[in-house]
Amino acid sequence: QVQLVESGGGLVQPGGSLRLSCVTSGFTFRSYRMSWYRQAPGKERELVATISTRGGSTNYADSVKGRFTISRDNAKNTMYLQMNSLRPEDTAVYVCNFNDYWGQGTQVTVSS
Repeated sequence: QVQLVESGGGLVQPGGSLRLSCVTSGFTFRSYRMSWYRQAPGKERELVATISTRGGSTNYADSVKGRFTISRDNAKNTMYLQMNSLRPEDTAVYVCNFNDYWGQGTQVTVSS
């Protein structure tokens, strides 16, 4: 069955960095556009970034442009989100997605 397993979240100070991973199985990873979403308490789920099947095309929410980088390794069936210059407002559960499939999420907390 399809599995999306995120990792790499944690507590980081403002200005710090984290790298999230989404390890996938159960489908042909290289055939699908993939996305990262996030949801903060009391807020709507937000699309953070999207990457094309081969990684040649990426899109970002305005709130993370220039700070976050989405990437993928099709040989490893894994997607990444490099997050730099983190801000308290980036605090959320980050979830990977394709089509109607969602991971369980990984918590990112940015606080001093």
